[in-house]
Amino acid sequence: MTDLKNQPDGKQGFPPILTVSGLRKRFNLEAGFFARFGTFVYAVNDISFTIHENESYGLVGESGCGKTSTARLLVRMYEADSGSIMYRDSTDVLRLEGRDLRSYRGKIKYVFQDPARSLNPRKNICEILTAGSRWSLSWPGKREAREEAATMLEEVGLSKNDLERRPSEFSGGQRQRISIARGLMMKPELLICDEVVSALDVSIQGQILNLLLDIRQKHSLSFLFIAHDLKVACYFCDRIGVMYRGELMEEAEAKDLYKSALHPYTKLLFSSVTGNEVLQNLPERHAHDAVIHSSAAGTGCAFASRCPVAEEKCFREHPGIKEVENGHRIRCLMI
Repeated sequence: MTDLKNQPDGKQGFPPILTVSGLRKRFNLEAGFFARFGTFVYAVNDISFTIHENESYGLVGESGCGKTSTARLLVRMYEADSGSIMYRDSTDVLRLEGRDLRSYRGKIKYVFQDPARSLNPRKNICEILTAGSRWSLSWPGKREAREEAATMLEEVGLSKNDLERRPSEFSGGQRQRISIARGLMMKPELLICDEVVSALDVSIQGQILNLLLDIRQKHSLSFLFIAHDLKVACYFCDRIGVMYRGELMEEAEAKDLYKSALHPYTKLLFSSVTGNEVLQNLPERHAHDAVIHSSAAGTGCAFASRCPVAEEKCFREHPGIKEVENGHRIRCLMI
């Protein structure tokens, strides 16, 4: 891996690509045709952040905290209950339909966590890479599309001779490279990487991360980088938002977060990386703490039941997010 000191600084002086404000999404807790309606999981609960040009913004947190749900709202795989998503401060993403929505999705591409499931096993690599542009507004023709696919494969470290092969013939790291190439085919402005290295060996993780850094520099791309590993996120990202139970708990510059973290949950995540014993001193997390029901939405701090510094007011009052210094936001009543 390259030296972290050589990574680009935050890009908050650059124009924003996506501005997310007050985004909310809830799912009915019970599934099935005869399930009762009225008990909800608040997967995304009042999330706000901005991604600027040539910036990598990280969303970090435990599994089930709402990172992937947030990302899927950005590309309209899920429909938001409320809030707004503005593209370049002028386009209301939640109001886009038809041709305009397809055009937007060509600029914001998604790379999934598991390439074995996201790559169609019945198609060869050429068909997989060109499928998106075939139904887009900028289809160049079969021959040109194949040439672009060959170029993109070579850019991610594979060969143009791989175009006729199928996904099952590749390793996990190679399949992830193919997924990245597919995302780049439409020449996007922002790439959403959803846990793209979490299922890979450590040595392969480094290769994929360095590949993404090279791609970012070459194409001046922006990233939404989703991870549960703070070390990986701090290496790759400019800024990081820490999520818990659908809420943004802390946001700060990635290069400073390890030493400037203020929220107890962010400190918990860092302690889990370093093996600190603070994990052993946390209150036990009960099964019912895993979800937020409608009756609990907005009442008390979401982290109060696990927080080592929580007081009585933390269970009664819901904290808003506040800026403690330039670029550093936190959601906590005790700070």
